[in-house]
Amino acid sequence: MQKLPVGIVGFGVIGQRWAAAFSHAGHPVRVYDPVDGRTQAFRSAQPGLMADLDAVSGRIAEPGQVEIFPTLAEALAGVGFVQENGPEDLSLKRRLLAEIEAHIDDDVVIASSSSALIVSDMQADCRVPGRIVLGHPFNPVHLMPLVEIVGGRDTTATALLRARTIYEAIGKKPVVLNREITGHLALRLMGAMWREAIALVRDGVASVEDVDRAFMYGPGPKWTLQGSFISNQLNADGMEDFLRKYGPTYQAIWDTLLDAKLDDETIRTVTGSTEQAVRGRTQAELKDDREAGLVGILKTIAERGAL
Repeated sequence: MQKLPVGIVGFGVIGQRWAAAFSHAGHPVRVYDPVDGRTQAFRSAQPGLMADLDAVSGRIAEPGQVEIFPTLAEALAGVGFVQENGPEDLSLKRRLLAEIEAHIDDDVVIASSSSALIVSDMQADCRVPGRIVLGHPFNPVHLMPLVEIVGGRDTTATALLRARTIYEAIGKKPVVLNREITGHLALRLMGAMWREAIALVRDGVASVEDVDRAFMYGPGPKWTLQGSFISNQLNADGMEDFLRKYGPTYQAIWDTLLDAKLDDETIRTVTGSTEQAVRGRTQAELKDDREAGLVGILKTIAERGAL
């Protein structure tokens, strides 16, 4: 079956990895970015990105061709879906989305990779605002399955379903939010945990290394396979039994949760403790370890994950 062509607008790190993901799923990918040098960067990274995807999902017989075009109009000719990856600047984003619309059919969904902007604000200048959705991925985009889908005030249910169907077809695990909220879903969950982690380091309760160890070797593996709710249900005779049995303990923790402000002193404390945990390893070494490890973890989740 022929795969629909996908337009990628914005070809930095995020756009390049989206391109690899769509290509690996067999979609022709048509790219535009006004910044010089992005094509060379992608061609250098492409073999490694595709090898990562082969390791997680298996080798595909015919990956989609990734073509880079000199103009937006050429790149978007005939596409059936657009993944926009422009800078996190609302005024620029509004202009860019409206410009994209000029080159595609009215039924083509435009998904923005924005991590912080609100869809209702982004779609305000669009001719067909109902087709604008958030399609927020997680780094590294080609490997991480999660995509957060959010609609704005004028987004249609059809556009949300269309985006979800397309992402699922390339092996992603989308979540659809019922309403807009700052930070969407996963970043809010991460932010809540990380606020407590930073406060614990700031107050000298534990080092960065031990805070990270507590998560990696405590809830992390179980939550990776089954999420927090199902994992906790298994710690008792179902969820109601867990909440009634351990609810007072959690309430006591919630009542004493710490607050964190990223003032200069906190930043210095967390940075220093993180440097100790890194133990001289370079950013490149840490990224290589992360992405090699993710391949194995994601294969296990695909085989044993609950959701």
